[in-house]
Amino acid sequence: MKSNLLRIAIVAVAVTVAAAPAAAQRGRGIPVPPLPDGPIEYRTGDGMAIRVVVLTRGLENPWSLAFLPDDSILITERPGRLRLFRDGELSDPIPGLPDDIEANFISGLFDVKLHPDFAQNRLVYLTYNRGREGGGPVTVMVRGVFDGTSLTDVEDVFVAEGATSVSRLLFGRDGKLYMSTYGERDEIAQDGMNYAGKILRLNDDGSAPDDNPFVGRTRWHPEIYTVGHRTPESLVIHEPTGQIWESEMGPNGGDEVNVIVAGGNYGWPYVSLGRSYAGPFQPDKFHREGMIDPVVSWVPSISATGMTFYTGDRLAAWNGNLFVGGVRYGEIPGTGRLQRIVFNENMEELRRESLFEDLRVRIRDVRQGPDELLYVITDETDGALLRIEPLE
Repeated sequence: MKSNLLRIAIVAVAVTVAAAPAAAQRGRGIPVPPLPDGPIEYRTGDGMAIRVVVLTRGLENPWSLAFLPDDSILITERPGRLRLFRDGELSDPIPGLPDDIEANFISGLFDVKLHPDFAQNRLVYLTYNRGREGGGPVTVMVRGVFDGTSLTDVEDVFVAEGATSVSRLLFGRDGKLYMSTYGERDEIAQDGMNYAGKILRLNDDGSAPDDNPFVGRTRWHPEIYTVGHRTPESLVIHEPTGQIWESEMGPNGGDEVNVIVAGGNYGWPYVSLGRSYAGPFQPDKFHREGMIDPVVSWVPSISATGMTFYTGDRLAAWNGNLFVGGVRYGEIPGTGRLQRIVFNENMEELRRESLFEDLRVRIRDVRQGPDELLYVITDETDGALLRIEPLE
């Protein structure tokens, strides 16, 4: 339960932004310094000495990445391209993607996820915004067969009517496919007959599992798993427990990390720790009975994006830590960062560390690779793939 003391603390530290159009407030297009050519060394908290290596440049607003069995990496670019990074080289755009991808300020090509049986069926899932004549874009999930050079047999898996922007995918331990949808506008995130602002739970063919929490309820889509989400930016599994965790970008403040529970209501737009871009709180309540509070939140906002739990040994001091990307801090352009969050045995936050603030890049996603190193993509017009490794 959030108290008046919490509200007072939030007011004291929140960044107030003068009334202006949202796009101007967000400061898109502000140039950032180029990344250096050589590795960048850091002495970080908890005794970790690391270096950051630029693996490749020339990506245009990359959004997601997926590791293939041969350790090559599929990377999506929001303007509508899928690339392959293999043996130190970045491929040309992979042919076979849908030709109706609509890309603008908040729409385009988003997540890429391999089927759990990819080694046998070669299935790749993608989410994107489909343009429609006479109407706004709609969020679509498709799947196709990737043969190493091209995508074939691409087909719709699910069309999320009402959803118009960012979307993430995750195969859970239960074998089901989870899909997040954007729900910033109005009260659509609370509407059981609208797919926006939800996490959906699907079979791998896009159908609704019989044990979903709203199956059989009047005026509820059976695919809905949770409601009340604004801008879900990541879905990951907490490895020891199998729980699904979600990162969510709030308005001006109010970014959060949630533990996903079947049938849960996460509050948007009725509760939030953030302000509107014009300054007032949006909304003016931080908690409502029956709505689930975040386990981590940010005021000011870091504009939270992709995240991952680190579970390897090569960065041993970070084992069990959560890493969350951010594209700007306190609504100031050129202030992207990666945050490391440390929890106790009850998954209660102990401390957090900001990394790579000096690079001033928009960090869109972070993933652990098969080599137990961390990989980061920067959401810039000249975006890059970075690797975080121990400093030997």
